[in-house]
Amino acid sequence: MDRTVADLRKDYTLQELNETEVDPNPVIQFQKWFDQVCSVDIPEPNAMTVATVSSEGKPSARMVLLKDYDGRGFVFYTNYNSRKGQELIANPHAALVFWWAQLERQVRITGSVEKISAQESDEYFHSRPFNSRLGAWTSNQSEIVSSRQTLEQRLRELQAKYQDLEVPRPPHWGGFRVIPAEIEFWQGRSSRLHDRLLYSRHDDDTWEIERLSP
Repeated sequence: MDRTVADLRKDYTLQELNETEVDPNPVIQFQKWFDQVCSVDIPEPNAMTVATVSSEGKPSARMVLLKDYDGRGFVFYTNYNSRKGQELIANPHAALVFWWAQLERQVRITGSVEKISAQESDEYFHSRPFNSRLGAWTSNQSEIVSSRQTLEQRLRELQAKYQDLEVPRPPHWGGFRVIPAEIEFWQGRSSRLHDRLLYSRHDDDTWEIERLSP
């Protein structure tokens, strides 16, 4: 008999997560985990879900790529006129989720959101490949388009226009920074008794670590 979705399960046994072994700063702890995930063969280790909520309270989520992080927060880039861009402008709060199945690990981040500076967006934009820069001009992200051919024709026109020119950053394209209020580290454990350590930021920018029930 074929297995059903309900039959799909895996017992997690690779590692454990203890309060005495994690860094008191969650960004440093994230760096440790991210270095480990980058050292194994995991495609797109910086892929993350970004969840947003509209001004009417309707949620949406999608995968994007983390492009920078430090003590200030976690940065990704998008079209500010896209659905996620408009939702983040209207309701500047977001949730991020990283899932690294090969290490049986998950990281959840929630916090407020701000646009990064134009200079930071410019620096990253000009580091992108030529066609990626043109893609930011080609697509009116999240808007209805008549056909794939329409996009491809627009790209060819831009390739010809900017063949020997610097491609400027579109004014509607740039970065958002998620400023974490909470960061949860999840390590899969046997019998579904997973390890969950939650870092919560206090007003003085110190962090409290608490264990959550799985």
